[in-house]
Amino acid sequence: MSRSTAAASRSRRTTATAAAAAVAAGALLLSACEKDDSGASAAGPNGTFKAADCPAQPTTSWPAPAPKGDGSHPVRTAMGEVRVPDAPKRVVVLDTAELDSALTLGVTPVGATRSDVASGFLDYLPQDTLAGVKDVGRIGAPNLEAVAALKPDLILTNKVRDGQRYAELSKIAPTVMTESTGYPWKQNFAVHAAALNRIPEAERTVAAYAAHAERVTRSLGGPAKVRALRTNVVRFVEGADTRVYGCQSYIGTVLDDIGTGPTSVVDGAQDGLMVEVSPEQITKADANIVFYATYGSPEKSKEAQITTGPLWKNLRAVRDGRSLRVDDQLWIQGIGYTAADKVLDEIQQRLAKK
Repeated sequence: MSRSTAAASRSRRTTATAAAAAVAAGALLLSACEKDDSGASAAGPNGTFKAADCPAQPTTSWPAPAPKGDGSHPVRTAMGEVRVPDAPKRVVVLDTAELDSALTLGVTPVGATRSDVASGFLDYLPQDTLAGVKDVGRIGAPNLEAVAALKPDLILTNKVRDGQRYAELSKIAPTVMTESTGYPWKQNFAVHAAALNRIPEAERTVAAYAAHAERVTRSLGGPAKVRALRTNVVRFVEGADTRVYGCQSYIGTVLDDIGTGPTSVVDGAQDGLMVEVSPEQITKADANIVFYATYGSPEKSKEAQITTGPLWKNLRAVRDGRSLRVDDQLWIQGIGYTAADKVLDEIQQRLAKK
């Protein structure tokens, strides 16, 4: 065999090998895509996403306001009826929703637990107001000696965080617990308002928030246009899979208040809260708009890995320039009307046509 013939033969073998490798790689990629996209909430042939089957939010019930005296009044709580001061002066709050409620209603607590964030209390809250609030430990693990040292006349918390400490807390001060944190946060706010004896102020807050939500809806094109939008909220979490928040999450209800909601990927979420997806399943989170936040570092939460990868970059929301990074403390950790109003402001600022 001549040198030229041998070279040609080697070239044909190399080309054939490369072609075979390319076919194999293509088949592998196709297989991976098919696996990743199984059950994904991809846009339909008309470019729309299937909406989640969201239940209506429960109606908030309001107790009658108590007299503004120096006595006490009963409040219905998750632990039964509790008598609290008509005008509490030294309030301690043990979770973010309770802190938001108190500040929204014009009450500065003497003590509060902190979130697992470097800054202590959540950044969206008025830091000048919080300057004199005593840190009494982390949420879910309050320092009871520090709480008692503040001599509170009212403690606000919930069973999820502190149910096992109810007896101890009740020995320190009347303790008002809601059943949960988050959903149904609007009813929890009414309980907080009853405990603080600020029902009229709370009802004005709710009315102002409803009007705010209507303004945002109009700024986005009106109810019909907003109802056609699918908006998923994605959270990258250090030490866990990525979350897509459902209809009965705090942020899910805020989005519902302006008329939009998640895609059907969240149908079947436990308690309506969220579903978890692996990095290979991130296509399931696609929507007209994707808001995403991170709890922990971008590297350890997999945010950096996922948002620089091809699956994320191929999401319709990303291609359309409608994947928006948001503050985890405000959108996820902050639960209450002060946080909700700030979220509405941000949605209008970033999405409304100028």
